[in-house]
Amino acid sequence: MNIQKGWQEIQLVDVLDYEQPNEYIIKKPLKKDENLTPVLTANKSFIKGYTDERNGIYNNLPVIIFDDFTADTKFVDFPFKVKSSAMKILKSKNKNILLKFVFYQMQLNKMDTTTHRRYYISKYQDLKFLFPTNKDNTIDLQKQIIIVSEIEKQLTRLEESIKSLNDIKKNIDIYRMSVLKSVFAGNILSKDNFETKQIDVLGLLIGVCASWKIGKISDLGEYRRGKSKHRPRDDPILYGGKYPFIQTGEITNAKTRLTAYLKTYNEEGLRQSKLWKKGTLCITIAANIAYTANLDFDACFPDSVVGFTSSSETTAYFVMYYIKYIQSLIESKASATAQKNINIATLSEIAIPVLNIDTQSKIVEEIESKFSIAEKIENVSDQSIFKVKTLKSSILKEAFEGNLVKFEEQK
Repeated sequence: MNIQKGWQEIQLVDVLDYEQPNEYIIKKPLKKDENLTPVLTANKSFIKGYTDERNGIYNNLPVIIFDDFTADTKFVDFPFKVKSSAMKILKSKNKNILLKFVFYQMQLNKMDTTTHRRYYISKYQDLKFLFPTNKDNTIDLQKQIIIVSEIEKQLTRLEESIKSLNDIKKNIDIYRMSVLKSVFAGNILSKDNFETKQIDVLGLLIGVCASWKIGKISDLGEYRRGKSKHRPRDDPILYGGKYPFIQTGEITNAKTRLTAYLKTYNEEGLRQSKLWKKGTLCITIAANIAYTANLDFDACFPDSVVGFTSSSETTAYFVMYYIKYIQSLIESKASATAQKNINIATLSEIAIPVLNIDTQSKIVEEIESKFSIAEKIENVSDQSIFKVKTLKSSILKEAFEGNLVKFEEQK
């Protein structure tokens, strides 16, 4: 960063002390009661849980907790305990140092942490940080307070913008569901008939157009579970070939089509799996239940996914959109185990409208026409969120180069 007049570089070791966290490590299992003392980590999860232990609570606040292996940081101004010793507790050793000023500058001082080592003592504390100074070259506390106040004002505006954009995205999801409901419960293609009837989906009633016939998913095509029981891992026998291997998370995150993949199978792996053809409808039956997406390429997948191949009288996209409509109902029937799941027999009992292929195609066309509008809005929102997040670094950079707040030049 550029050094403005009235600022100076100082090594972190000269302004901060560190404390080992050993005496603050919990001895008992974590609890979920938010009224208890928080147990912290410096990484993204931050609050790991809570504890009712009364001894060894850190109270000398505020501090920065520093993850020794990732260099992640968190500013803490409330009493806490910790989960492990893989951190440093940082505090000011100079009364003219505003700790939050250092914390915000840490967000710009990133380092390569790919080597497994403890970074604070070995590297990080030797980094040079910028501080505003007085005429006598002492660190100016008041200027730090003013700069931090302006940083937080700007960041609050960014967070409000991100919240507004995320609210738009939530409303888009609500809109998509309203589109599906208007199709399947109101039949938007029959303008003169909005009467609905109740059908039983896995023991749960749901409304559909009264003029539609109802059958089971087994009436509309063939479906089977994926064969491989393997979960994602770097198995040299299975992975690294030319055949895409789809995982449940990829289906969960897809909107309607699977267009990309992370892992590949080799021919050895295919002996215990199966190559499903492009156009297959993937339906998850474990962890995240009844999420759907159509394959845009030939692929393998595990036994936590069901592959559905539509008959000549059925479009897979019609089945997919109907399952999206009743997804929450299907999920509510999942077993209450450590990992939720439904079996293929349960899936086969799903009641689905049985319509002629032309009607199905018109319904799919109508849904996708409306969904395309939602997708455009969603893409604009995602792009805007990305741009807003990049502004955070710009604000911090301006702040620590002396450009966010202008002070009168000292004489």
